[in-house]
Amino acid sequence: MLELQEKYSENVALFERTLRVQENFDIIKKVLRIGEDEVTLFYIDGLIKDGAMQKLFIYLLSLKQLPPTATDFLEKNMPYVECDVTSDVKLLQQMVLSGATALFGSTFGAEGMVIDARTYPARETAEPENDRVMRGPRDGFVETLVFNTALIRRRIRDTALTMHYTTMGKASKSDIVICYMKDRADPKLVRHVKDKISSIKTDALTMGHESLAETLIKSRWYNPFPKIRYTERPDVASAHLLEGSVIVLLDNSPAAMILPTAIFDFLQESSDFYLPPLTGTYLRFVRHAVLWLTLFMTPLWFLGVLNPEMVPEWLAFALPEERGKLPIYLQLLLTEFVIDGLRMASMNTPDMLANSLSVVGGLILGDFAVGVGWLIPEVILYMAFVAIANFTQTSFELGYALKFMRILLLTLIAFFNIWGFVIGVLLILLLILSNKTVNGTHSYLYPLIPFDLKALLSLFVRRKKQS
Repeated sequence: MLELQEKYSENVALFERTLRVQENFDIIKKVLRIGEDEVTLFYIDGLIKDGAMQKLFIYLLSLKQLPPTATDFLEKNMPYVECDVTSDVKLLQQMVLSGATALFGSTFGAEGMVIDARTYPARETAEPENDRVMRGPRDGFVETLVFNTALIRRRIRDTALTMHYTTMGKASKSDIVICYMKDRADPKLVRHVKDKISSIKTDALTMGHESLAETLIKSRWYNPFPKIRYTERPDVASAHLLEGSVIVLLDNSPAAMILPTAIFDFLQESSDFYLPPLTGTYLRFVRHAVLWLTLFMTPLWFLGVLNPEMVPEWLAFALPEERGKLPIYLQLLLTEFVIDGLRMASMNTPDMLANSLSVVGGLILGDFAVGVGWLIPEVILYMAFVAIANFTQTSFELGYALKFMRILLLTLIAFFNIWGFVIGVLLILLLILSNKTVNGTHSYLYPLIPFDLKALLSLFVRRKKQS
């Protein structure tokens, strides 16, 4: 560990040189005279609380002299609450670059003081765009880490709630907080997450939570099923903490990672708990039914088109009278790609035009595609249902996993007919069974494997909370 020197001028010169004050306009060096003594402060403009620092300057200038040590000054004279004394040069530099202020006194010797009067630019804690509720709180996580921890603390006022702070990334030194309930979380899981994060060697978490997730869990590129569930709602994160989960928060990211994650966790929504039990149960059944329809509706319909003799008479109306100029398989694939193209276009379209683009684009493309014979109305109908049904759950990762599995089923059916469907279903089950969680021991199919009847029923039945 590199430590400060006894000589005040050498410490000031070291920080002025390493922080490159002369080259960076936003790194400020402030010198104040206190009687016969002197203090020097280093901080970053734009990351400090101007009001608090101004009052601190006024107080420092009112002193007659400095105490003999930094510890004495902290204990007897320092009026600010978030302060600490250290001799670690690297820690002081990191704190300055994180937004805190480093203070050196001519009488402090080989000690410096950290004044945590930082503030970060932040947006309001508005409700997340992709996870709304009809009732319930309208706040959501933001990109400022301390705001997110405060939103959780506001909901869980228990001494067992633990917020473990660490940093990651050689260059970025990203702030990470591992949240868990000491009396409820699995100690092995907590220890595994802490050890895993501390052992990861990387230059920076450039893509935020995605970079962290890819280093936490070794993924197989051919398995698209998500291994980690994210939420931007503090009420959801708090509920999972009380259930024994571990939450990982990352600075500059409004999403919280929920560990461990099973595939059935993606089918739970916060809206279910803000409505009466009967209504919540009904919505859960609808969500489960619609989710599986998004996976199997078009493959089963395509299978029926190839084998019309297998379709019952009461479902014969679903089969097309005309098949268009392109094979049905190519029509379904084309529609899958067009839907994603429209989605990407709407994301890059100004808000005032986004709705018009999606509606007009869908109508025009669909109408002309049918008119020229590229597509048939049945293909547009079923693919429109699939596209809309994907929004019944908030995980984009799961939505695209189902899309890839749907394309896999369609391709296998096109080549191998009924046996292709059977092979596709077996491959999907194999991918789900082989998917790994963060610690490798928690089953991705829990509560089905290992079987837990009470937990399995709770996925479908919204029970009344016990008082």
